Amino acid sequence: MTTDTDVLVLGGAGVDTIVHVPELPLPFADSYMIRPGITARAGQSGDFVALGLTALGLRTHHLDMIGDDLEGGLVRALHRDNGIPLTAIPQPAGTKRAVNLVGPDGRRLSLYDDTRSGAADRFPEATVRELAATSRHAHVVITPPCAQALPLLREAGLTVSTDLHDWDGANPYHEPFALEADVVFLSTTALADPERTMRDIAARGRARIVVATAGAQGARLLADGELTHVPAVAPPAPVVDSNGAGDAFAAGFLLGWLNGEDPRRCAGYGAIAGAHACTVPATRTEAITRAELLARADGRPGATVSSPSPSPSPSPDAGATAAPPPAPPRWSPRR
Repeated sequence: MTTDTDVLVLGGAGVDTIVHVPELPLPFADSYMIRPGITARAGQSGDFVALGLTALGLRTHHLDMIGDDLEGGLVRALHRDNGIPLTAIPQPAGTKRAVNLVGPDGRRLSLYDDTRSGAADRFPEATVRELAATSRHAHVVITPPCAQALPLLREAGLTVSTDLHDWDGANPYHEPFALEADVVFLSTTALADPERTMRDIAARGRARIVVATAGAQGARLLADGELTHVPAVAPPAPVVDSNGAGDAFAAGFLLGWLNGEDPRRCAGYGAIAGAHACTVPATRTEAITRAELLARADGRPGATVSSPSPSPSPSPDAGATAAPPPAPPRWSPRR
């Protein structure tokens, strides 16, 4: 059987409305005059991963539920213009939307329209099986239709990656994704003890690799029981927006991983791609190319390795606060 696709991306297609604000948090006021303006553009987590993988030369196919609306037209155009095959399952509730408030320093606050997806959403099994049969790997976004697709991807023999985004380590919604993926990405943002959560994912699930990103503090890489610190990479231009940086990291990592490279080198690729993404304005969707990434990787400093710890102590950047209380079961697509 031929393999037509390197990575099948499931979920995470949608439209963001970008609003540049003078500061975050935004003080209450009756109104604000916004410059450089307010822009709607296609590009949510799955879109950004698909764009990043394609720019890196990997054959990518995107599957998601999309509405017959203006936003759906923007998503279709994004894929068409970038040469990314898209299988769009009709979504009666409409295409996913979000509003991103972006501060002068590139930080963002995302407001998601939670009415455009639901627990009952499903991908047709025949469609998932057909696409999986000609794919090498699947990257699964944590939107509702994707959890039900996980067993079908396993039946097809695909390896799976996922991004848990700002999981707190307790919300049960994320667990099927965390425990069924071979490669798990997540942010340290909401974790009181990142190492403990990473080791718990590896111990209870299928994960061979767990990566926890921490922005300018770099990332933690857990592979074969060994915890490695991955230094951050200096962005090649001023930081203007952090939107899509985690998705770019995942794309860069997968480039190396699917090529059989050492996990530390894969994480280096991810760090370079993530740093590049921070220099791209929120209103655009350009991704680093394979040639650019490999050229920058040549001069990158190495990672440092720490000894495995079966009973990890709190990490230095975890803070002194206790772990946040469990959130109600729901998905959080923060990128």
